Amino acid sequence: MDPFVLQATEADLESLATGMNLMWALTVTFLIFFMHAGFAMLEAGQVRSKNVANQLTKNMLTWAVGIFVFFVIGMGISNNVGAALGGGESSPLTMFGEGSFDWAMWLFSAVFAMTAATIVSGAVAGRAKLRAYVTYTFVLAAVIYPVVAAMVWYAPGGTPILAQLGFADFAGGMVVHGVGGVAGLTAAWILGARMDKYNEDGSVNIIPGHSMTFAVLGTLILCFGWFGFNVGTAATVIDTATFELADFDYVGSVAMVTALGMGLGALGASAVSLAMNGKVDTLYVANGMLAGLVGVTGPTDLITPMGAIAIGFIAGAQLPIVFKLVDEKLKIDDVCAVFPVHGTAGMLGLILFPLWSIEGTAIGSGLVAGGILSIEASAFAPQIIGVVVITIWTVLATAAVWGAFKLVGEARVTPDHERDGLDLAEHGVDTYPEFGGPDVATDGGHSSDDVIRTDGGERLDESRSSSELRSDGGEPNDGEIKMITAIVRPDRLGAIKKSLAKVGAPSLTVTNVSGRGSQPAKKGQWRGEEYTVDLHQKVKIECVVADVPAEEVVDAIADAANTGEPGDGKIFVLPIEDAYQVRTGKTGQDAV
Repeated sequence: MDPFVLQATEADLESLATGMNLMWALTVTFLIFFMHAGFAMLEAGQVRSKNVANQLTKNMLTWAVGIFVFFVIGMGISNNVGAALGGGESSPLTMFGEGSFDWAMWLFSAVFAMTAATIVSGAVAGRAKLRAYVTYTFVLAAVIYPVVAAMVWYAPGGTPILAQLGFADFAGGMVVHGVGGVAGLTAAWILGARMDKYNEDGSVNIIPGHSMTFAVLGTLILCFGWFGFNVGTAATVIDTATFELADFDYVGSVAMVTALGMGLGALGASAVSLAMNGKVDTLYVANGMLAGLVGVTGPTDLITPMGAIAIGFIAGAQLPIVFKLVDEKLKIDDVCAVFPVHGTAGMLGLILFPLWSIEGTAIGSGLVAGGILSIEASAFAPQIIGVVVITIWTVLATAAVWGAFKLVGEARVTPDHERDGLDLAEHGVDTYPEFGGPDVATDGGHSSDDVIRTDGGERLDESRSSSELRSDGGEPNDGEIKMITAIVRPDRLGAIKKSLAKVGAPSLTVTNVSGRGSQPAKKGQWRGEEYTVDLHQKVKIECVVADVPAEEVVDAIADAANTGEPGDGKIFVLPIEDAYQVRTGKTGQDAV
């Protein structure tokens, strides 16, 4: 064969292999980035409605700040610290290469760093100042995470110091998730609990999140992205030198272990939830899926399918127990349960995996399965040492940052801001403006001085005047001004607006209220803890009339509000002594 033809063929094969590796690396990188949407939905669903925009903003700024800092500082710190500790040589401060694949690997490293950073936001939800959180994200992306990654993964020219001891963490069960979980718990401890979380006697008040739908949607998005997280760590598809399968040689096993861990985590949490509370709690199932994934993330290339089943189940099962311990015993307000989901689950997976190591047969290996001793007990030691070292570093570094902010009074929002909600206090927005502002109608239309909109968006001319007389010769309401106040179900508001417009009384004031009457109390659960809802959400409608008979207004509201069930509400009619129109100075009936 012509040597030039052979040389060209080998070059083509090498280019093809490099292209395949690059395409795979970037695909899974983008998949991991999409996990930020999952974190945003999961955390937004677990906080109160008044803090949703704040939580979403923190998730976006985590990426915006973190990716810049990791590019400028973090990757260089990681490489140089890793080289110094692992006996390698110093490297450039911003990256570890100049080729296209090197840049792709930098971005791959960056999305892992950002995952660790965004986990913390769920623990400090509802009371942390935005500036404090963003600053902490800066420090985590620049120093805290890079040092951990340097001890386990990065040491150009050498071997990472914990890896020298035998510590193994394939996809970040401790490097990423453990760091995020421990950092979140530490920050939540320093910040203190949300207002009204704990009573003076130490008892716990349940503070439910505002949307289980968001929480479950976020969970499923994270589960989808996790395949990029675990399977994607097998980043090299083809060996460019031999043109044979590289990391893809075991990628099927990694995918299977990931899927099994996810499913068994949900089952483990469900089982313990059922045993503790007599019910399968939806949020525990969702959090359990994630805990199971975290549990198998560290050793995902090192365990058998039986190991994935066992570790996934254990990681899910510990979730309700650890959350209850943190919440009720330690009195740490971990809003989104980041420590039991990411912290203890990641630790347990890495410490326990030698029980189901792939050493030996494909199924039934490790210290337990079938009693086959395929590894030595000493395999546990490096895993425990690695977990302890990473935990200590993360706690100390996180405590230093949040402690400094707390010392100068910049860690936490004011009580008034916390009570009003961080959406308004930190961002000036209302995530759920159910009743609109002064220029917004609840049907999506705009208010106007000369026309009135019904909920159907139609224009309705005012057809009644203050001079209209009754057929019996008297004046409506006997010449008096009346206020009709109705407390009704929120979902009947649209029908009531239409009904009032038809009787010529479209002007009204609507207030979001809560109260109790004949409607029975309801029981709710949040992470397995039962709470009673005896103050039901209602709307209060106030309508002041002079020329429109109050009886007609009452009938209009009653007809539209009636569902035939307890809790439809009540209507009150009160006399108004006088009225005054600010703009014109008119008084009495003319003002109305």
